[in-house]
Amino acid sequence: MKPEEIEPESFRIILEELGAHSFSAQELPIVQRVIHASADFEYAQLIAFSPTAIADGIRALRSGCKVLTDVQMAASGISQAHLRRFSGSVRCAIQEEETTSLAHAEGITRSTAAIRRMSADLNGAVVAIGNAPTALFELLRLVNEEGVRPALVVGVPVGFVNAAESKEALLQSGLSFITVRGRKGGSTIAASIVNALLRLAAESSNA
Repeated sequence: MKPEEIEPESFRIILEELGAHSFSAQELPIVQRVIHASADFEYAQLIAFSPTAIADGIRALRSGCKVLTDVQMAASGISQAHLRRFSGSVRCAIQEEETTSLAHAEGITRSTAAIRRMSADLNGAVVAIGNAPTALFELLRLVNEEGVRPALVVGVPVGFVNAAESKEALLQSGLSFITVRGRKGGSTIAASIVNALLRLAAESSNA
């Protein structure tokens, strides 16, 4: 098999094994890319979309919005080539010196501090959280207490402590979201969702 044939064949296998489903034409490629990144078909039962999530995400990405992530791994996984098409950018503040200083001063996690320090960039942004439930809880706090309004939250933190709870809070937040119920998720899942949205944005701009 030629290298360029591997991904299309993977997506064909995923669609075949997925079988009957109720995903829309725009939800399906996102689900396929998540399964492709994880080799885990359980995501098809766990993924959840708010009603306008995909449209909101595409609109924001096509406008050249900022994509903000909780950890560098998620930022590194997002396609720079697709972002450049729309003059978009990615920021992750977790490794910035000011973030570490704030975390130490306030007694909070670096992920919480990173989201707090990016608060001025949150309005109209696509926020992709794949690792830290504390980052998602801080985002929701900023929404409730400071009135920030991201265009879309891709909230898929992974783990055993507060991961499921943070995502349930996102489900009830009234924000535009794509999430994964339960403990599963991760930076690769967050990046795969953003990349799928970028591809959809490119397709819609060509239509």
